[in-house]
Amino acid sequence: MTESIAYRGVFPIVPTAFDDAGVLDLDSQRRVLDCMIDQRVDGLCIIANYSEQFVLSDAERDQLMRLCLEYVAGRVPVVVTCSHFSTQVVEDRCRSAADLGADMIMLNPPYHGAGWQANEIGIFEHFDRAANAGRIPIMVQDNPPLSGVELSVPLLVKMARSIPLPYFKIETSKTAEKLRVLIAEGGDDIVGPFDGEGGITLMADLDAGATGTMPSALIPDLIRRVVEAHRVGDREAAVRHYNRILPLINYENLQCGLGGTKFIMKEGGVIRSDHVRHPVAPLDPVLRTELLELTRLVEPLVLRWGL
Repeated sequence: MTESIAYRGVFPIVPTAFDDAGVLDLDSQRRVLDCMIDQRVDGLCIIANYSEQFVLSDAERDQLMRLCLEYVAGRVPVVVTCSHFSTQVVEDRCRSAADLGADMIMLNPPYHGAGWQANEIGIFEHFDRAANAGRIPIMVQDNPPLSGVELSVPLLVKMARSIPLPYFKIETSKTAEKLRVLIAEGGDDIVGPFDGEGGITLMADLDAGATGTMPSALIPDLIRRVVEAHRVGDREAAVRHYNRILPLINYENLQCGLGGTKFIMKEGGVIRSDHVRHPVAPLDPVLRTELLELTRLVEPLVLRWGL
């Protein structure tokens, strides 16, 4: 296992660019990466759920991973999501990601629908085998609303101490509380406690000890202001920055889903199409109008990047 660097800060989820026919738009994909890096993100996460990884074929997934890693070319660290129910498939994906230059792997615990889940022994072995296959740091995505899998704090601490597995993206109910307990019980073995869910509980999670966040790609430049102010101890400024963007974070997270970031990126000239693949529904016209109105109020780089 390679020695890990303590990654922290803002690692937004990279959306997948399609053309209007639903074909991968690789030119737009490169522009997405450039736009996000220009916002001074600390890293990127590709092929995640907010990247629509579940509508990609295996061949498209491999093509997208190769393009992103080669094009980013070390400008920022890149996390590659390698989740699958099959441990063997995960091992293959982890090896491929590492061979292509990924800096970290993110995994959900193994699940298939609401009913098929591994027990704690199986979950531990799943991550252990993934870590040994990739030999780069792994981030556990703890998201029971999506996976239906409840990962206990003792299991997470055991993984951190045994594999080692220092990074955790916590997206549960009462995320701040779980982060606080995990950090207290895991101590120095918990190198990278992150939150997610678009940053909707970011302030509480930073107060609980989170050192990083994985939001959408909508406003990472503005989320970065919150994280940086909090990091240097200026909580008053962090709260001020957070309160300014919270209505937009809430609206994207609770009303728009996958299409929100793409719509704004198209408005800002980053991508040519905001297509989402069926059966994901296109963003409703009313939502488009209201999302654009809220986004204009906070003036993120994405709205002017490509114009």
